[in-house]
Amino acid sequence: MNDSTETIVPVTRIQKLIGSLMQQSKLTKPCCYMETSADITDLVKLRKRFSKDSGVRVTTNDFFVHAIACAIKKYPLLAGTLDDSGEKIHVAEKFGVGLAVAAPQGLVVPVIHDTADMSLVDVALKSDDLVKKARANKLHLDDFDGANIVLSGLGMFGVSSFLAITPPDAAGIISIGKFENKVMPVEGKAVVRRMMSVAFSVDQRLVDEFYAAKFFGYLIEQLENPETLID
Repeated sequence: MNDSTETIVPVTRIQKLIGSLMQQSKLTKPCCYMETSADITDLVKLRKRFSKDSGVRVTTNDFFVHAIACAIKKYPLLAGTLDDSGEKIHVAEKFGVGLAVAAPQGLVVPVIHDTADMSLVDVALKSDDLVKKARANKLHLDDFDGANIVLSGLGMFGVSSFLAITPPDAAGIISIGKFENKVMPVEGKAVVRRMMSVAFSVDQRLVDEFYAAKFFGYLIEQLENPETLID
């Protein structure tokens, strides 16, 4: 007789699905991982002003989604998918950015489609709609298809940084941590800046680390010069 006590917790359908997909990705995708810090001091200030001026609530995530879309336009192989033969990369003219959302039914990743043609306000409106639908369990199947790059953030839980697993159908995933005040050297002076850890996991069957680093660097450059994202 076993004297130990334990609690049996059933695995939900969503947990089974996510677990299976993540295992498939880990087994089949040779990924490259890179991480850096982004100075988002100006972005935080601009976000508040832009939200007020536009009359639309724009989040930091919306800036990230828009910056990711702009970076994919410059580095289009990140909108690619490998065919079954493994010999051809199909690069989509229209691409989407996925948002990892903690919903009551579990983690879901709805997709903002056609992000290349969107303004920052368009992204904010669509993102808000998808997050509300996710939390109300009202997403449709079409809402999950077409993510080329996924954005995931755990800053709200106090996480400074993390490396996420690239979803099976995506080329990569950007993972962001919490905002942190850090003393940084600026023009020979020590000043307090708002910093954020940003990491990138990318499928190396599609791009090598040099191409991925150029994409990543361009993304960070836009976040640190956010005026470029509202022009």
